[in-house]
Parts: sequence; structure tokens; C-alpha cells
Amino acid sequence: MSLTSEPLLDDAVPPRPGRADTSTRLRALGSRWGLPLLSVVVFLIVYQLVAVSGIWSETFVPTIGTIWDAFVNLSTTHDGVRGYADYYWWEHLYMTLRRVLAGVLVGVVAGVLLGLAMGSVSWLRRLLEPWLTFLRALPPLAYFFLLVIWLGIDEAPKITLLALAALPPAAVATTAAVSAAPVALIEAARALGASRAEVIRDVVVPAALPETFTGIRLAVGMAYSSVVAAELFNGIPGIGGVVKDASNYNNTPVVLVGIVLIGLSGLIIDGVLRAIEHRAVPWRGKA
Repeated sequence: MSLTSEPLLDDAVPPRPGRADTSTRLRALGSRWGLPLLSVVVFLIVYQLVAVSGIWSETFVPTIGTIWDAFVNLSTTHDGVRGYADYYWWEHLYMTLRRVLAGVLVGVVAGVLLGLAMGSVSWLRRLLEPWLTFLRALPPLAYFFLLVIWLGIDEAPKITLLALAALPPAAVATTAAVSAAPVALIEAARALGASRAEVIRDVVVPAALPETFTGIRLAVGMAYSSVVAAELFNGIPGIGGVVKDASNYNNTPVVLVGIVLIGLSGLIIDGVLRAIEHRAVPWRGKA
């Protein structure tokens, strides 16, 4: 038997990252960013083909060039007019985001606290759940005019509407998450002498966080989908107000610009919420 044999595993040279690792990373990047970008490009091509086909009038289906011109007009001073209704698009978007932020903060905080209470106290859940379901089933326009009668046409009815839109998803998700907290962990904490407040703080709340964050994201989405309704009256400056005002004059390009701005800002906000959730609940999907 020869003394010179195959090298031991300890002496083996560790493999260097090669083309396989690079191709894997490229495929991952392509799957994450390439497919969404491809879908956008395909949508724009199909939309442009439909717009130039003449099936519908350009008043209803404007070309991408016309929509771009509307965006440029919203971004500049033209013919003595500053943007749209004397505000640039980012000023409209800022006012809308400020209203959404105020409404979401009120609605989410109230919804999470209400969900914690309803999930922890069974009789309170039975008492309030029908009212919560009733509010969740109502479309925003159903009670916005009542809010205008009560609160006027300034900021109060808008923020109240957005808060009422955000409250039910946050409350329902938190209630379900608290009710589904692991009974074994709760009983173990009580056996070790933890008080009710300590059980809620150290066991129930961490267990409910993943579903609560899902409810918060849904709450933000519901509030954002109510922006146009919230800005029906005295909504300028505001993207929803721009969409509503432009629709009165069949100004479809401006309406589409407003819709795109609302959608893109909503995607960014949801991405921020996802990042916060990833930091706050790193164990989600792992345990």
C-alpha cells in the first residue's frame, strides 16, 4: 500500500466561489427585480398599443406620451399656472401623506389597543365584535358625508375617515393574534408566578406581533384606498383631491398621474412596513 494517498479532508483546499455562485445570485436578483420590471414593461407596451389603436377615444385612454406631458405640467409652471391648482405634484402628495399618517396613527393605535383588550377579555370581545364588523363592512363614502356634517370640510373629517378605515383591520388582526397565543406558554408563565400584565407583555404581545403587523399593513392599505373619498371636499392640495377635480373635467391624463402617484407611494410605504416588520419580528416564518 502506498504511503502517498488521497489528501485528507482537513488538507483539502476550500472551494472558491465560482461561476455557479455568481449565476445563482444573478438568478435571485432577476427573480426579485427582473420579473416585476418585465411585467411593468409588458403592461406599458400593451397599454400603448391599445391607446394608439383607436378602439377608445384618447379622452378616455390617453397615450403614454400624453400622460407624461400631464406629469411634466404637474411638476412645472406652465402658461402662468403652477403645477395643478397652484401646487406641484409633490406638494399634493405631501398633504395626502400627512393626512394618511395622522389617520393611520390614530386608527392603528386605537385598533391595536382595542384588539389587545378584546383578545384578552372574552366578554369585551363579544360586546364589541358586532360593532367592529359593522364598521368594517361600511364603505368610506357611506359615513364620510355624515362626518362632513358633524366636523365640517377642513382636516378633521378627512383624518377621522382615514382613522375609521384603518381601525377595523388592525383591531381584527390583533384580536385574532392575541386569542391564538400559545396556551402552554401562558400557563407556564403563570406557573412561574407571572402576573396578568406580565403574561400579556412577555408572552401574548410577542406571540401576536406577526399577525398584528399584517393587520397594520392591511390598515394602511385600507386608509390609502380611502384617500380619494377623504379628499372629496376641500381636498386640494392633495392627490385624491387632484384625481377628483380632474375627473370633473374628463382630464384623464391627470387622473392617471394621480393614480400612479398614489400606487407608487403606497408600494414604498408597504416596503417600509415590511422592513420594520423584519426588524421587529425576525423570528417570523422561522419558528
